[in-house]
Amino acid sequence: MVRIGFIGSGNMATALIKGILEMGICDAKGIIASDNNPAKLDKVKQLEISATNRNKEVVQHSDVIFLAVKPQDIYDVLKEIKDYIRRDNIIVSIAAGIKISKIESIIGKKKIVRVMPNTPCLVSEMAAGFAPNSEMEQQEIETIELILNASGSAYRMKESLLDAVTGLSGSGPAFVAELIKAFTEAGIENSLDRETAYALTLQTFRGTARLLSEKKMQPEELVRMVSSPGGTTIAGREILDNSDVKGVIKKAIRKAVERSRELGK
Repeated sequence: MVRIGFIGSGNMATALIKGILEMGICDAKGIIASDNNPAKLDKVKQLEISATNRNKEVVQHSDVIFLAVKPQDIYDVLKEIKDYIRRDNIIVSIAAGIKISKIESIIGKKKIVRVMPNTPCLVSEMAAGFAPNSEMEQQEIETIELILNASGSAYRMKESLLDAVTGLSGSGPAFVAELIKAFTEAGIENSLDRETAYALTLQTFRGTARLLSEKKMQPEELVRMVSSPGGTTIAGREILDNSDVKGVIKKAIRKAVERSRELGK
């Protein structure tokens, strides 16, 4: 059974660990995590995994090593662990904007995977893109895909596309949350109490996503389904269709993509 290590024990790492355990990819004895924050270590210990404040110990006791640290800290971590990385180790970076080439410049040509996860990972609904380097074998890629899919859905792609993933699904939860906020406020303005408006909005977004997914529908099909001639939806759509709402959303995502590219330089 694969042994999995995490350098960094924050919310994302903890969520990934929970997914791994729940899916039975490996048991708690096969997972080790490190952090320099005692409070985070105490929290991750509640999952009954091994915990340490020594990053090299994670490398020495793992086959797959997740680098779950902030982008500004990853270079120091790589320099610290580079002499302990074996040829068969797989390094998985979830540090935003850090290219595989930058990791290779420090640790050399090793097996490396770059991942762009998102915050719904915290509830096992992650949407992630991942890119392996040329050192990875097919079976190893499938192992990483299995680990990532334990916390949601992961899609393999070229590394050059991960900036688009960052803008769409990485930043996307914040943009969707803004829409949910607007829906809720609209409900309140039309006499619903805040609790009811919020609950109805959440269920509307949740139900719409599930309907599109399970029925394999395109958004246009659902729009037509709900839009009865002369009805309420048609009336509301007149406002949307005459606004630049689609353009604004596209601009927000494009700006996030551009910023991701800037950070990766």
